[in-house]
Amino acid sequence: MALIGYARVSTADQTLALQHDALRSAGCDHVFEDRASGAKADRPGLTEAIAYVRRGDTVVVWKLDRLGRSMAHLIETVRRLEAKGIGFRSLTEGVDTTTPGGTLVFHLFGALAQFERDLIRERTSAGLRAAEARGHKGGRKPVVTPDKLVRARALLATGLTVREAAARVKVGKTALYEALASLGTEPAA
Repeated sequence: MALIGYARVSTADQTLALQHDALRSAGCDHVFEDRASGAKADRPGLTEAIAYVRRGDTVVVWKLDRLGRSMAHLIETVRRLEAKGIGFRSLTEGVDTTTPGGTLVFHLFGALAQFERDLIRERTSAGLRAAEARGHKGGRKPVVTPDKLVRARALLATGLTVREAAARVKVGKTALYEALASLGTEPAA
């Protein structure tokens, strides 16, 4: 049962020394690292650490935010570790999924994160319904307006190609094709 450390800083200018010291003091045998923003999905050091750990090992981080891009990503990562029989420990927050109390705390974090996502989804849905009731329609405005579509159809009738007609009415050819297809008047390519 080994303690495997993972350290991450957001920029090349930052140093990993503080995290390395804390992880070594905690007894980590090996420390994997990344120099990448937490928002980046591609973190080779984390991928390597997860591939390296074995059942019974524990992944240790200095702080929770070093492991996950978001609370949802953190929970997903820890659940993946748990499924492989691997523990997780965060030194600063004192979370340790190898203990019953640590597992409880982590699952409470997960429940709170899910609750927050559900609240956001509920508020968004209520806001969209309220806007629709006031006559506002959501989404982007169509690129091919009815006026542009009439002009484009007239240009097509004179023998221009879709590409030429789209350029004249200042829309993309793909958008014009889609608008014509929605009317059932898609020209031959």
